[in-house]
Amino acid sequence: MVLLVLLLVIGAAGCGDAGTVITRLAVGDPGPDAYTIVSGTDKEDVGRLAAAGGAKPGDEPGLYGGTRQDAVCDKEALVDFLEGDPAKATAWAAAQGVPPGGIAEFVDTLTPVLLRADTLVTNHGYRDGKATKTPAVLQAGIAVMVNARGVPVVKCNCGNPLSEPEVDVRESDFTGASWTGFSPDKVTVVRPPAADVEELMLVDTEQDTAFDRPVGTEGESDGAPEPVPPAAASEPPSPPSDGPSTGTDGTGGTGTPGATTPAQPPTDEQTAAPTATETGEAGGTLEPTGTADPSGAQSAAPGEPDPATGQPADPPAEPPPAAEATQPPEPEVPEPEPEPEEDGPAPTEAGTTG
Repeated sequence: MVLLVLLLVIGAAGCGDAGTVITRLAVGDPGPDAYTIVSGTDKEDVGRLAAAGGAKPGDEPGLYGGTRQDAVCDKEALVDFLEGDPAKATAWAAAQGVPPGGIAEFVDTLTPVLLRADTLVTNHGYRDGKATKTPAVLQAGIAVMVNARGVPVVKCNCGNPLSEPEVDVRESDFTGASWTGFSPDKVTVVRPPAADVEELMLVDTEQDTAFDRPVGTEGESDGAPEPVPPAAASEPPSPPSDGPSTGTDGTGGTGTPGATTPAQPPTDEQTAAPTATETGEAGGTLEPTGTADPSGAQSAAPGEPDPATGQPADPPAEPPPAAEATQPPEPEVPEPEPEPEEDGPAPTEAGTTG
């Protein structure tokens, strides 16, 4: 009995999705083992569903997007391709659960849409003559075709069949390039409602309107535009991760955090002409007198009247001994030399005697 309980515990621990790796497939990426390659089906920057995440029924209004009266997938081209490759057609039909001869009838019931949420699926591929399947998350903006219950069954950019996921996103790892806004909590699993649906409400995120698309049509029978239901609102746009920043000079240049732009020498046009306080009446440049204080105001030279008060300016303070400047010695004025004394009595004028 103890052994049986132990085996049951070990078996339960071995089940589940621990260690499963899910491949992320971004917009425009056909992924591994593509049946074919089709360009121009996906759309970047589609308005992502704000309420994304968890399980949602395939007929939920606004779960998918699209452009009114425009299809993103070519159903006829897919049928022609498969009919031209019987081996791939057999594998493709087996993944969809239909006979190879019933491919055209099955595809005719499908509806082309754009994913508005990152969606977990099983991706069925084809490699070396054999069918493959791997779990994958398809990015919002990838074009798919959904069946009569709103469940994705074809990936349009590669023709691969899709089916409901067999893994738990919360117990898996991811491989492949990520994208802005990706989070396991926002990954959506589409489940079939109880019955087939007649139409799907799609959101045209470019026009910010909604419209009904009858199941099995490709846009030619789309309904009139109507307001987007609050439950189908889009997420606010994500801010750019590495956009150009505006420089401090307002030129819009790319800034570098912590760096400063060195000052540039002024050009001839930027060099201001002398002001009236800097030129004399004859146009000559006046040399400033006195010294300037740190605020930029001009002070009077020692012994000259202060221009603000008219009073003689105080003599400059003595500088500190460490910074005392050596004043040049004043030139010595030689004392006048005494006039030399004359020898003997001073000569007198000689008179004339008669």
